This record gives sequence, C-alpha cells and structure tokens, in this order.
Amino acid sequence: ESTGLYGLDLALCLHQAGVALMVANPRAVRHFAQAMMQRSKTDRLDAEVLRQFAARMPFVAWRPPSAAARQLVAVARRLEALTEMLAAEKNRLHAASLSETLPAIVRRDVQRSIQNQQRAIARLTRAAQEFVLSDPELARRYTLLLSIPGFGITSALHTLAELALLPADLDVRQWVAQAGLHPRQHTSGSSVEKKPRISKAGNKHLRRALYMPALVAVQHEAHLRAFYEHLLARGKTKMQALVATMRKLLHAIFGMFK
Repeated sequence: ESTGLYGLDLALCLHQAGVALMVANPRAVRHFAQAMMQRSKTDRLDAEVLRQFAARMPFVAWRPPSAAARQLVAVARRLEALTEMLAAEKNRLHAASLSETLPAIVRRDVQRSIQNQQRAIARLTRAAQEFVLSDPELARRYTLLLSIPGFGITSALHTLAELALLPADLDVRQWVAQAGLHPRQHTSGSSVEKKPRISKAGNKHLRRALYMPALVAVQHEAHLRAFYEHLLARGKTKMQALVATMRKLLHAIFGMFK
C-alpha cells in the first residue's frame, strides 16, 4: 500500500530485486476494508485486508518513474511546502506591521524568516531545473510547457514533476482521472440528482499546479478566454469554468507531449 516515502523505498527495493509488485491506492484499500465490514484497525488486520485485496483485485504491475523524475518530484513537493510557508509568513508580517503592540524584534524575525525561505525557494528552483536538464525527455517537455501561455518556471516545474509520475501508456482520459478533474455524477431514480462535481479522486498536487496557469490563461490567451466566457454564458460558475479550463489545458499538454 502506498505510504509516502517509506512505501516508495520499499517498492523500489523490491522492483530492483526483480519482484513484480502492485502499489495499491490507500483509498481503494480503505473502501475494500469497509466492504469487508472491517470495523477495527490494527497492523495484523491491515495485513489481512491487503492479502485479501491482492487475491481478489486485478493485478496492475507497478513501474517506477525515472531517477530524474523522482528527484524532480521530491524537490517540487518541497517547493510547494515552502511556498505555503512563505505565504503564511507574509500574512504574519502584514498583521505585525499593522499592530502597535508587537515589538520590533518580532517583525524583524518574521522578515528574516521570509528572506531565508525566499533564498531556499530560489536554490531549490535551480536544483529542479538541473534535474530537468539532466534528462532529455524531461527537458523537451519542460520547454513545451513553457511555451504555453500562462505557464512560468514555477508552474511548469510543478506540473512536469507530477506528470512525470504517470505511466507512459495512459490516454488523456486517464490523465484527467489521475488529476481528479473528471466530473462525478450522483443520480438515483428520478428523485435524486445532485449537481456534477469533480471527483478530486486524484493527485491534488497536479490540480494545484494547473490552477494558476488556467487562471492566467483565461485572461491572456484568446482561445481559452473564449472557452471560459462561453461556459459562463451557459450558466456555469466561475470556478466550474476555471476547472473546465484546467481540464482543457491538460488535454493540450497531453497532445503536445505525444
């Protein structure tokens, strides 16, 4: 079962030893345990659930991403965390600058923290670009992403890192599903029909990476702006139209990569 870095290390070790293995999605395993009426959770019960899951579900062999892709993902995820921390520190500095009760030493400490995080982000961004340039295929895809209106260095690195984790034989619909951007229908008979929403049963990091490029593209790219405005004219909310633009961007990226 996928458990972050520990699970990845184990999967790589087994794969290098020639063992064919499947890395199970924790959400799928959890629902499988619920279907088995599993009420408690212990290590022994979890092991039994995984054994039953492996025996009953179709086997899908796991294929590891390249070393450059794994390094890029690790750096991109760290950049994402640092960006969130930087935004929080900037909010604290804004609040501290408006407060007359906080001593100046607090504001100076927050400013130093912001400077340290900015230097770390710049250092990691350079390292991520070096990992990309060390792999010809990643370098080609990185150049293609930068050619899309709305994508800058940061968004291109984040998007490329998450897409590098996907198997090469997926089609574009599977890309959309992996990103959790496909619509989820909820109907039952003639009385229950909820509004369609995106499933979010996918990579949240990929959705986050596509959000800002889509937001910029609907303002500065004529075709996507027309697509966005057409959806608004049909009664879609701004967020629904923006999510549809994210999905359209993902389709375009798939076509460019292929």
